[in-house]
Amino acid sequence: MQFVDVKADIAFKKVFGNEKHKEILIGFLNAVLDLQGDKRIREVTLKNPWQAPDLPLLKETILDIKAVDHRGVTFIVEMQIRDNPCFDKRALYYTAKAYTSQISRGQDYPLLNQVIFIGILDFNSFDGDHYLTRHLILNKETFKQELRDFEFNFIELKKFNKGEDALQSIVDKWIFFIKNVSSLEMIPKSAQDIPELKEAYTQATMNTWSREELEIYDYWQIRDAADRLGMEEKFLKGKIEGKIEVARNMLAVGIAPEIIMQTTGLSQVEVLGLMHKDEQIQR
Repeated sequence: MQFVDVKADIAFKKVFGNEKHKEILIGFLNAVLDLQGDKRIREVTLKNPWQAPDLPLLKETILDIKAVDHRGVTFIVEMQIRDNPCFDKRALYYTAKAYTSQISRGQDYPLLNQVIFIGILDFNSFDGDHYLTRHLILNKETFKQELRDFEFNFIELKKFNKGEDALQSIVDKWIFFIKNVSSLEMIPKSAQDIPELKEAYTQATMNTWSREELEIYDYWQIRDAADRLGMEEKFLKGKIEGKIEVARNMLAVGIAPEIIMQTTGLSQVEVLGLMHKDEQIQR
């Protein structure tokens, strides 16, 4: 049995944004938000349900999941693989936009309902060791949540290191699925007693995907890998350029090449080459 990587945007949207299997998203939301009793979500309406896009238009596809439950609460769920220094602003923007779009000009403000954002991050973004954090608007003096319409939840996958034997809560089992499903060979025992989670594993099985969907998934994986490689190359290039700049500054004040090599990690040939270039410029 072979599974797709649900951290990939296309796979995440197909599993959690599937109109035919909305119970997967409902089960995930109830677990992550710890909704109990009459607060549990019974039904959702997907605002952008999964459909396989044409490859030429793939880059234009909106991939995050947006749904509204039976009470009118809006949920935005987004999977973010690459570290983005502006991701917090992006989360705020998406949430604010979903909030204000609920009413038109001239309509009453009481019609506005709560918007809850869930970000699943494949990188570390917040201080602390907690892999699931909840962010609310609180009164600084009383710590009461008096402004209730915005809520942000973040799952940081890098901080989640539990193996299957250590899984206890339902939310842990969902996070384990998202992080590890592509490396598994069968549906684990931890999912057998949770129908929605078991169905999520089934929908992540490659033999349930059409040929067209698998082609799109492969294309997306290749594109993401190329994007990541490009970012790594830029990062390495930036590091090298920074070292060269430091070495030039040290040469300018007469520091010995041996010390420059130890400080920057540049080779003797690289440092002597910089000395030679600087001498030629001075001439």
